[in-house]
Amino acid sequence: MEAIAEEKVVSEKTKFIAKTYGWMALALVISGVVAFFTATSEPVLRIVFGYNGKVIMGLCILEIVLVFVLSINLRKLPAAAVTLLFLVYSVLNGLTLSSIFCVYGFETIAFDFGAAALMFGIMSLYGIFTKRNLATVGKYLVMFLVGLIVISLINFLLSKVLGYDISAVDWIISVLFIIVFMGITAYDTQKIMNASKYANSEQEEIYKKLSVYGALQLYLDFINIFLRLLRLTGRRR
Repeated sequence: MEAIAEEKVVSEKTKFIAKTYGWMALALVISGVVAFFTATSEPVLRIVFGYNGKVIMGLCILEIVLVFVLSINLRKLPAAAVTLLFLVYSVLNGLTLSSIFCVYGFETIAFDFGAAALMFGIMSLYGIFTKRNLATVGKYLVMFLVGLIVISLINFLLSKVLGYDISAVDWIISVLFIIVFMGITAYDTQKIMNASKYANSEQEEIYKKLSVYGALQLYLDFINIFLRLLRLTGRRR
Protein backbone atom coordinates (compact mmCIF):
# COMPACT_ATOMS: atom_id res chain seq x y z
CA MET A 1 0.00 0.00 0.00
CA GLU A 2 2.84 2.38 0.88
CA ALA A 3 4.54 1.68 -2.47
CA ILE A 4 1.30 2.45 -4.33
CA ALA A 5 0.79 5.68 -2.36
CA GLU A 6 4.39 6.76 -3.03
CA GLU A 7 4.02 5.96 -6.72
CA LYS A 8 0.88 8.09 -6.85
CA VAL A 9 2.69 11.03 -5.21
CA VAL A 10 5.55 10.77 -7.72
CA SER A 11 3.04 10.60 -10.58
CA GLU A 12 1.18 13.69 -9.33
CA LYS A 13 4.48 15.54 -8.88
CA THR A 14 5.66 14.70 -12.40
CA LYS A 15 2.31 15.68 -13.87
CA PHE A 16 2.34 19.02 -12.03
CA ILE A 17 5.88 19.90 -13.17
CA ALA A 18 5.08 18.91 -16.77
CA LYS A 19 1.95 21.07 -16.68
CA THR A 20 3.88 24.05 -15.30
CA TYR A 21 6.53 23.88 -18.01
CA GLY A 22 3.80 23.29 -20.56
CA TRP A 23 2.09 26.56 -19.61
CA MET A 24 5.44 28.35 -19.76
CA ALA A 25 6.16 26.94 -23.26
CA LEU A 26 2.68 27.96 -24.45
CA ALA A 27 3.24 31.53 -23.19
CA LEU A 28 6.59 31.72 -25.00
CA VAL A 29 4.98 30.53 -28.24
CA ILE A 30 2.16 33.08 -27.89
CA SER A 31 4.60 35.92 -27.19
CA GLY A 32 6.84 34.88 -30.09
CA VAL A 33 3.97 34.68 -32.58
CA VAL A 34 2.49 38.02 -31.45
CA ALA A 35 5.92 39.70 -31.53
CA PHE A 36 6.69 38.44 -35.05
CA PHE A 37 3.24 39.33 -36.38
CA THR A 38 3.46 42.83 -34.90
CA ALA A 39 6.97 43.41 -36.27
CA THR A 40 5.92 42.33 -39.78
CA SER A 41 2.68 44.33 -39.82
CA GLU A 42 3.35 48.04 -40.36
CA PRO A 43 -0.16 49.20 -39.32
CA VAL A 44 0.04 47.28 -36.01
CA LEU A 45 3.62 48.43 -35.47
CA ARG A 46 2.58 52.06 -35.95
CA ILE A 47 -0.17 51.68 -33.34
CA VAL A 48 2.05 49.95 -30.77
CA PHE A 49 4.99 52.33 -31.10
CA GLY A 50 3.13 55.42 -32.26
CA TYR A 51 1.41 58.24 -30.40
CA ASN A 52 4.72 59.49 -28.94
CA GLY A 53 5.32 56.23 -27.11
CA LYS A 54 2.11 56.46 -25.08
CA VAL A 55 0.78 53.07 -26.27
CA ILE A 56 3.97 51.11 -25.56
CA MET A 57 4.29 52.84 -22.18
CA GLY A 58 0.69 51.91 -21.37
CA LEU A 59 1.33 48.29 -22.37
CA CYS A 60 4.42 48.11 -20.12
CA ILE A 61 2.48 49.53 -17.17
CA LEU A 62 -0.37 47.09 -17.80
CA GLU A 63 2.09 44.19 -17.80
CA ILE A 64 3.46 45.25 -14.40
CA VAL A 65 -0.09 45.62 -13.05
CA LEU A 66 -1.04 42.12 -14.26
CA VAL A 67 1.98 40.54 -12.54
CA PHE A 68 1.11 42.33 -9.28
CA VAL A 69 -2.55 41.32 -9.53
CA LEU A 70 -1.59 37.68 -10.06
CA SER A 71 0.97 37.73 -7.24
CA ILE A 72 -1.22 39.44 -4.66
CA ASN A 73 -4.60 37.89 -5.50
CA LEU A 74 -3.56 34.35 -6.46
CA ARG A 75 -5.57 32.76 -3.64
CA LYS A 76 -8.68 34.87 -4.23
CA LEU A 77 -8.87 34.60 -8.02
CA PRO A 78 -10.49 31.55 -9.63
CA ALA A 79 -8.24 29.30 -11.74
CA ALA A 80 -9.93 30.44 -14.97
CA ALA A 81 -9.13 34.11 -14.18
CA VAL A 82 -5.50 33.29 -13.31
CA THR A 83 -5.10 31.41 -16.60
CA LEU A 84 -6.73 34.19 -18.61
CA LEU A 85 -4.56 36.91 -17.03
CA PHE A 86 -1.45 34.82 -17.69
CA LEU A 87 -2.35 34.39 -21.36
CA VAL A 88 -3.22 38.10 -21.68
CA TYR A 89 0.17 38.91 -20.17
CA SER A 90 1.94 36.73 -22.75
CA VAL A 91 0.10 38.56 -25.55
CA LEU A 92 0.97 42.00 -24.12
CA ASN A 93 4.58 40.96 -23.71
CA GLY A 94 4.59 39.78 -27.31
CA LEU A 95 3.50 43.26 -28.41
CA THR A 96 6.29 44.95 -26.44
CA LEU A 97 8.87 42.35 -27.53
CA SER A 98 8.13 43.03 -31.20
CA SER A 99 10.70 45.83 -31.03
CA ILE A 100 13.54 43.27 -30.94
CA PHE A 101 12.70 42.23 -34.52
CA CYS A 102 13.15 45.85 -35.56
CA VAL A 103 16.47 46.25 -33.74
CA TYR A 104 18.15 42.86 -34.20
CA GLY A 105 18.44 40.42 -37.08
CA PHE A 106 16.54 37.12 -37.01
CA GLU A 107 19.77 35.07 -36.78
CA THR A 108 20.88 37.07 -33.73
CA ILE A 109 17.50 36.61 -32.05
CA ALA A 110 17.47 32.86 -32.79
CA PHE A 111 21.04 32.40 -31.50
CA ASP A 112 20.44 34.30 -28.26
CA PHE A 113 17.11 32.54 -27.75
CA GLY A 114 18.91 29.20 -28.02
CA ALA A 115 21.65 30.39 -25.64
CA ALA A 116 19.03 31.63 -23.16
CA ALA A 117 17.19 28.29 -23.40
CA LEU A 118 20.42 26.42 -22.66
CA MET A 119 21.29 28.61 -19.66
CA PHE A 120 17.72 28.45 -18.36
CA GLY A 121 17.61 24.67 -18.82
CA ILE A 122 20.87 24.10 -16.92
CA MET A 123 19.79 26.23 -13.96
CA SER A 124 16.31 24.74 -13.96
CA LEU A 125 17.78 21.23 -13.79
CA TYR A 126 20.02 22.38 -10.96
CA GLY A 127 16.93 23.63 -9.12
CA ILE A 128 15.23 20.27 -9.62
CA PHE A 129 18.08 18.00 -8.52
CA THR A 130 20.05 20.02 -5.95
CA LYS A 131 19.73 18.95 -2.33
CA ARG A 132 20.70 22.44 -1.16
CA ASN A 133 17.93 24.72 0.13
CA LEU A 134 17.97 27.78 -2.12
CA ALA A 135 15.45 29.82 -0.10
CA THR A 136 18.05 32.07 1.56
CA VAL A 137 20.07 32.48 -1.65
CA GLY A 138 16.88 33.31 -3.53
CA LYS A 139 15.95 36.09 -1.11
CA TYR A 140 19.38 37.68 -1.46
CA LEU A 141 19.17 37.40 -5.25
CA VAL A 142 15.81 39.19 -5.27
CA MET A 143 17.27 41.97 -3.11
CA PHE A 144 20.26 42.23 -5.46
CA LEU A 145 17.86 42.35 -8.42
CA VAL A 146 16.01 45.31 -6.91
CA GLY A 147 19.36 47.09 -6.52
CA LEU A 148 20.25 46.38 -10.16
CA ILE A 149 16.91 47.78 -11.33
CA VAL A 150 17.51 50.99 -9.36
CA ILE A 151 21.04 51.31 -10.81
CA SER A 152 19.65 50.69 -14.31
CA LEU A 153 17.13 53.49 -13.88
CA ILE A 154 19.85 55.86 -12.67
CA ASN A 155 22.04 54.94 -15.66
CA PHE A 156 19.12 55.48 -18.01
CA LEU A 157 18.58 58.98 -16.61
CA LEU A 158 22.29 59.76 -16.82
CA SER A 159 22.44 58.72 -20.47
CA LYS A 160 19.17 60.26 -21.65
CA VAL A 161 19.04 63.44 -19.54
CA LEU A 162 22.71 64.30 -19.05
CA GLY A 163 24.08 62.55 -22.14
CA TYR A 164 26.73 60.49 -20.32
CA ASP A 165 28.30 57.50 -22.07
CA ILE A 166 27.39 54.55 -19.83
CA SER A 167 27.99 51.71 -22.32
CA ALA A 168 30.67 50.08 -20.13
CA VAL A 169 28.48 50.25 -17.02
CA ASP A 170 25.50 48.97 -19.01
CA TRP A 171 27.57 45.97 -20.17
CA ILE A 172 28.47 45.09 -16.57
CA ILE A 173 24.84 45.50 -15.47
CA SER A 174 23.66 43.17 -18.24
CA VAL A 175 26.15 40.49 -17.13
CA LEU A 176 24.99 40.84 -13.52
CA PHE A 177 21.33 40.65 -14.60
CA ILE A 178 22.00 37.38 -16.43
CA ILE A 179 23.82 35.89 -13.42
CA VAL A 180 21.05 36.98 -11.04
CA PHE A 181 18.22 35.62 -13.21
CA MET A 182 20.06 32.33 -13.69
CA GLY A 183 20.19 32.03 -9.90
CA ILE A 184 16.54 33.03 -9.56
CA THR A 185 15.64 30.39 -12.17
CA ALA A 186 17.10 27.68 -9.93
CA TYR A 187 15.35 29.23 -6.91
CA ASP A 188 11.95 29.42 -8.66
CA THR A 189 12.33 25.87 -9.96
CA GLN A 190 12.98 24.59 -6.45
CA LYS A 191 9.90 26.50 -5.20
CA ILE A 192 7.83 24.80 -7.90
CA MET A 193 9.28 21.42 -6.89
CA ASN A 194 8.29 22.11 -3.28
CA ALA A 195 4.80 23.23 -4.37
CA SER A 196 4.41 20.02 -6.37
CA LYS A 197 4.45 18.04 -3.13
CA TYR A 198 1.14 19.65 -2.18
CA ALA A 199 -0.39 19.74 -5.66
CA ASN A 200 -3.19 17.28 -6.20
CA SER A 201 -5.04 16.99 -9.52
CA GLU A 202 -8.19 16.15 -7.56
CA GLN A 203 -8.13 19.72 -6.20
CA GLU A 204 -8.38 21.19 -9.68
CA GLU A 205 -8.63 24.88 -8.70
CA ILE A 206 -5.50 24.97 -6.52
CA TYR A 207 -3.63 22.61 -8.84
CA LYS A 208 -4.19 24.78 -11.92
CA LYS A 209 -3.49 28.08 -10.15
CA LEU A 210 -0.18 26.82 -8.75
CA SER A 211 0.98 25.45 -12.11
CA VAL A 212 0.03 28.63 -14.01
CA TYR A 213 1.66 30.93 -11.45
CA GLY A 214 4.79 28.77 -11.45
CA ALA A 215 4.83 29.03 -15.26
CA LEU A 216 4.65 32.83 -15.00
CA GLN A 217 7.69 32.93 -12.72
CA LEU A 218 9.71 30.70 -15.06
CA TYR A 219 8.52 32.66 -18.09
CA LEU A 220 9.76 35.93 -16.54
CA ASP A 221 13.12 34.35 -15.67
CA PHE A 222 13.62 33.10 -19.22
CA ILE A 223 12.54 36.33 -20.90
CA ASN A 224 14.87 38.40 -18.74
CA ILE A 225 17.86 36.15 -19.48
CA PHE A 226 17.03 36.29 -23.19
CA LEU A 227 16.64 40.08 -23.34
CA ARG A 228 19.85 40.70 -21.41
CA LEU A 229 21.74 38.33 -23.71
CA LEU A 230 20.41 40.27 -26.70
CA ARG A 231 21.51 43.53 -25.13
CA LEU A 232 24.91 42.07 -24.33
CA THR A 233 25.78 40.14 -27.49
CA GLY A 234 23.18 41.05 -30.12
CA ARG A 235 24.26 42.83 -33.28
CA ARG A 236 22.01 45.79 -33.90
CA ARG A 237 20.74 46.48 -37.40
